[in-house]
Order: sequence, then structure tokens, then C-alpha cells
Amino acid sequence: MSEANQNVAPIANVRKLSDAVREMKNAAADREDVVVEMREASRTRLELLAQELGPVFADVPEDDPAFDLVISSGEQPRLWIDAVAHVTMGRDRRTYRFLRDTRLGRVVLAESTDMAPVADQVTRYIAERLVERQRAVEGEVEALPRGREEIGEATPAARSPWKAFFGGLLLVLAGGAVGIAGVLFFLSDRFPEIDSLLR
Repeated sequence: MSEANQNVAPIANVRKLSDAVREMKNAAADREDVVVEMREASRTRLELLAQELGPVFADVPEDDPAFDLVISSGEQPRLWIDAVAHVTMGRDRRTYRFLRDTRLGRVVLAESTDMAPVADQVTRYIAERLVERQRAVEGEVEALPRGREEIGEATPAARSPWKAFFGGLLLVLAGGAVGIAGVLFFLSDRFPEIDSLLR
């Protein structure tokens, strides 16, 4: 058997490490090409959406800093509407997702493989933000009513600081007097013993 093992011919298909490294580099390049193609496909779809929204973007005041209206580059391209809302493509690279970041997490405002409903929702979102901003600038935002102001009483901020000080001092003195009276009442049965100790 040992003679048979010695007569075995070496494997003809011996690979070198440099060949394996070259194959791995080619595979990595192919994967990168696929990722780049997917990124470019997402960016192209977002550019089509931006073209669809072109008239809406043109109507947004240029001096309004609230809106970005740009496509960001990166691993996942996004069409930014403002600092908290953007459109991105779903995992299938065909679904438009209009997202908004809130304090409670990310909210999906619209999601569709069709561009039109997403464009409509983005238009509505921009209109809502413009109306909110205009109302805030013009002062039309209504403050919550305060009970005392409606009745006609002065608010604590409208009072004189001396009146507030003396009012607080009066409350402290009244509290002390009530405390002393309570102690005297509960200890009244012990007063004869205290009186005999003092004599």
C-alpha cells in the first residue's frame, strides 16, 4: 500500500495564492459594480421625481431656509425636502418612500411604486409647511387661554415684586402660627407637669 501511495501523481490543477487573490478582487469589483448600478438606478428614479416636482419646487420662495430640495449622494441617495423629510427608494429599488423623522421615530408619509401619489404627498407636505410658517410669522398662532387673564385678575407676573414678597412672608408667618397653636393644643394636658418642673 505504501508503494501505491508513492505512485500517486500530484494533482495537475494546483492553484496559486495570487490566482485566488485575483479571483477575489474580480468578484469584489463585480459586487461593487452591482452596488453602483443599484445606487445609480435609485438616483435616476429620484431625479425623475424631482423633475416631476420641478414646478412645485420653483414656487417655493428661494429665501425660505426651511426647504432643501436636493438629492444627496451616498450609499443610499435621498431627495431631501427639508431637514426632517425626504424621499428614498425601498429595498426593491422601485418603491418610492416619503419619510419624516419625528421625536417618536420615523414616519412613512407615502409609499408607492407609482410616482404620482408620492409627488402629490410631497406637494401637500410643502404646502402645509409654508402655511404653518406664514401663520407663525404673521402671529396667527393662537396661544392657550389663561384662566386669570380671561376673568380679569392680574397674573403673578403683573404683580409688584414687593407684593409677592410680603404675600409669601404672610403665608410663612400664618403657617408658623398655626403650627404653634397645634403644638400647644396637643400638649395642653402636659402643661401642669411642665409648670411644676419649672418651679
